[in-house]
Amino acid sequence: MKRSLLLVALFAFVIPIALTASPNELDGKRPFTFEGMMALKRLTEPIPSPDGNWVLFAAQDVNLEENTKKAHLWIVPAKGGEARRLNDSPNEEERPRFSPDGKRIIFTSKATDPSQIWICGFDPAAGKLTGAPQQVTKLSSGADGAIWSPDGKNLLFVSSVYPDCRDDACNQQRDEALKKSKVKAKIFKNLLYRHWTAYSEFKRSHLFVASAEATTTPPRDLTPGDHDVPPFSLGGSDMYTISPDGVEIAYTSNIDEVGATSTNNEIFLVPLTGGEPKKISTSPGSDSTPRYSPDGQSIAWLSQARGGYESDRFTLAIYDRASGKIRIATEAFDRWVGSFTWAADSKSVYFSAEDHGEAPIYHLPLDVAEPIEVARLHADDLALGPEGKFVYFSRNSIQSPNEIWRIDVSQKSEPVPVTHVNDAALAQIAMQPLEPYQFKAADGTEVQGFLVKPPGFDASKKYPVKFLIHGGPEGAWGDDWSFRWNPELFAADGYVVVMINPRGSTGYGEKFTEGVIGQWGGTPFVDLMKGLDYAEKTFPFIDKNREAALGASYGGYMIDWILGHTARFKCLVTHDGVFNTESAYGTTEELWFPEWEFKGPPWKQRELYRKWSPALFAEKFKTPTLVVHGQLDFRLDVSQGFDLFTTLQRLGVPSEMLYFPDEGHWVLKPQNSRLWYKTVNDWVDRWTAAK
Repeated sequence: MKRSLLLVALFAFVIPIALTASPNELDGKRPFTFEGMMALKRLTEPIPSPDGNWVLFAAQDVNLEENTKKAHLWIVPAKGGEARRLNDSPNEEERPRFSPDGKRIIFTSKATDPSQIWICGFDPAAGKLTGAPQQVTKLSSGADGAIWSPDGKNLLFVSSVYPDCRDDACNQQRDEALKKSKVKAKIFKNLLYRHWTAYSEFKRSHLFVASAEATTTPPRDLTPGDHDVPPFSLGGSDMYTISPDGVEIAYTSNIDEVGATSTNNEIFLVPLTGGEPKKISTSPGSDSTPRYSPDGQSIAWLSQARGGYESDRFTLAIYDRASGKIRIATEAFDRWVGSFTWAADSKSVYFSAEDHGEAPIYHLPLDVAEPIEVARLHADDLALGPEGKFVYFSRNSIQSPNEIWRIDVSQKSEPVPVTHVNDAALAQIAMQPLEPYQFKAADGTEVQGFLVKPPGFDASKKYPVKFLIHGGPEGAWGDDWSFRWNPELFAADGYVVVMINPRGSTGYGEKFTEGVIGQWGGTPFVDLMKGLDYAEKTFPFIDKNREAALGASYGGYMIDWILGHTARFKCLVTHDGVFNTESAYGTTEELWFPEWEFKGPPWKQRELYRKWSPALFAEKFKTPTLVVHGQLDFRLDVSQGFDLFTTLQRLGVPSEMLYFPDEGHWVLKPQNSRLWYKTVNDWVDRWTAAK
């Protein structure tokens, strides 16, 4: 479901490798394995130093034996070079941020539970920490997401609190009473009583301001009340910021009374000293991620025009602080605006946007209608360096997870890498590039597909196929990396991987994306089958008699739909999919999603829900199917998986179910991920092996 549900799911097992090539055919490199993937570091967004000499970031390490993922602080010269750990702390630390003068660093540390904000001195000349880190916050509710005020005197951060508590003592008392209580029951009075992987604890995230110096003065709550600030998010840029003069903050919140049906995030302003907030956004859709221009005269944010449609096109809104007027700067640009940053002169913006399997960087002067493409690659987490000469960003591809890159926008030069953290490990692994292809849909629309060949590929041989179907449905495959559904890893044991971006996919314009609405098992299904037909006819090395289809979230729905509508696949893998569209409505949490996709609730659109419900075609189920679901998946309740598995078993269809009691919509724990990959690949091998 939407981008938050695009792709799903990443024990001491080793995934078997059944390559058709000898080691010599791999040019001395070794096949990609799950263990090899887990050994790669996972880099976060770049944080350039105020003097332009350094870039901070966090890198996450996976320990398979301990079944943990832990982030640490790293630093690299801004011009590129050897990256190194900033300290040798055994604690998990993330979100580093330089002070405005570059002489201090704040970060979130999990040395305590809950996590808190810590601070340490920094030597800009040597690129090293000075002195011992000091804990800044000591809230019972924890602290995260800290940013500096422009004068370096204050910190703005997020903490989840009980909205009716006026101080931390109240929050602590409530938490302790809840922990000690013999009664674990909850009374729900409204919807969104559970979200993503957790039931409500009746807390709200609020923005707090605290002194960056050692002080006994408690942090001040700037956004009291019964609303989340910022609203729930699965990651991405901060949804709040401080004005260049340090006088006010701009933040995102949704104040609609029925949160389960509303996507109407709004932008508010409030003085840094506290006071009554002022709403400045006007769109009925989502407005989020505000950013002040360097001169302080404007605020830019991501805006959607339509309420209730979480996958509406994200445009760039520009708010003039003097006049209060708002204009959409990318009205003529038919793509989603992603990560963005102001140029130093406040007259233009740099941003990334999905386009045909990439996320290029664009430059938009505010006095023109169409942005200019700066670099075609897969970019995210854009950050402007000091003096505005360089834009730093995260770059990944199907052959490499995130590394930090930069581009000299003053010279319009080619992007260059800043970090090479995973280069040495990747240089030893045999991988194939992503190969795009185009085909015509049934109605003549151009649709894009992708191919990944196995290592040691031999064009004279026939290979079985893993046909991957992405989630969303408003998502897309492309030249980017995934630790959960990794095409290179799926190809590594001798398969050709085929991926299609059918109607509903992002990066091809608004009309193309909206082609899935009210058409869940219709147009996208036809696009997928046409795309596979084209691949079979065009690439002679594909063995069309040994094909498996795999998908998660909406991709899982499509696998369930395929069960009742084609017998072309030898086996199927469905992960966290929708099996019964009507019952899925009543057990999901963000109701705006099905109400938009199916044009209303079931009691108003009963026939449309039933038209596209895989459960109503059960009498046609024949294909061997592996069902995967997590108990903590509250986007698509585990009952969907149980319902499908029960149906398959009663019909006598060969089937198994992989059930995770401790995972949600994504399989995140390292050893669970290893079991997931092994179980999925073993299932496909069983049914597609050469006879």
